[in-house]
Amino acid sequence: MDEQPRILICRLSHIGDCILTSPMVNAIRDRLPCACIVWAVEAPSDQLLALHPGIDRLIRVPKNWLKKPSCWGTLLGDLRQHRFDIAFDPQGITKSALLGWLSGARRRVGAKGRWGRELSVLLNNELIETNGSHLVDRSLELLRPVEIPTHDIKFNLPICVDSQQQVEQFLNRQSLESDFMLINPGASWASKRWEVERFASVAEAAWRQFAIRSVVTWAGSEEQEMAATIHRLSPESTVVADKTSLRQLAALCQKATCFIGCDTGPLHIAAAVGTPCIGLYGTTRPEESGAYGDQHIAIQKSYQAGSCRQRRTSENTAMQLIQVADVLPAIEQILSQPIATSLPMEYPQAGC
Repeated sequence: MDEQPRILICRLSHIGDCILTSPMVNAIRDRLPCACIVWAVEAPSDQLLALHPGIDRLIRVPKNWLKKPSCWGTLLGDLRQHRFDIAFDPQGITKSALLGWLSGARRRVGAKGRWGRELSVLLNNELIETNGSHLVDRSLELLRPVEIPTHDIKFNLPICVDSQQQVEQFLNRQSLESDFMLINPGASWASKRWEVERFASVAEAAWRQFAIRSVVTWAGSEEQEMAATIHRLSPESTVVADKTSLRQLAALCQKATCFIGCDTGPLHIAAAVGTPCIGLYGTTRPEESGAYGDQHIAIQKSYQAGSCRQRRTSENTAMQLIQVADVLPAIEQILSQPIATSLPMEYPQAGC
């Protein structure tokens, strides 16, 4: 392969999936330091990827772009100007594979089998049988045709300096200069959520047993009300976070001793900046899309099988099987043991 290839990565959404795909960038950059790496992405994931030191440029793709003919010309121009040599499609659906095809890249690499969905298997012309179960490993396997080593897994999620300072000011106001936990009760699917009353009970028990307070994070009015309810139920042990951008959330996660939440973007942000996570899973499998790394603890009592649509719209019966008593030993384990991880982590700082 040319030492200066022009490479397109098509992973449009979601926040957590984009983060779990980012080790691809680092693997490519380590092997091909002079490559031009461009990532096609939707908002809001672009907020974090824009600071990534391995990405040369983002192509910001409007949501639902296939239904917006008015934006097709601009998007096609953005893609074609780079004259890509190769496009990688780790998302494996029609809209991501179509971008690679529209880019004019001669080589378009995607997955076949279970992870090559919709029309992606027709639009991609190099189909890889992936063997890994986790999204991180599956994405890296797409680099097999270009013989890029993938054993050195790094996220390199940068921490914005301004966001770091804003987070430190918040923690100082709340007298949280020492250890604290993060609790994130929200999730994009209602079927992924755990009851706010149980989060409050976890925070209360952690305060009594381990003398550690919790900061409750949120995004949007619904999650803000969830955070307020947790604080109302356990006022001594919790603090409601300020409204945070994704960059501020990354800085806050890096400061935390432990993160507790469901399978959602903030969980993967926390894992990417090296914070040990306790993930609660029901309609997703941690071995496929959970926090990546040996330092994290996954709690799943049952799995709700079905199509993506079925799992997204189902009742959260699997999540309800998880009890407060299941979470407390995980907190104790994280607080009592030194953090050991098999992942070489780097956290570059970036201007905002």
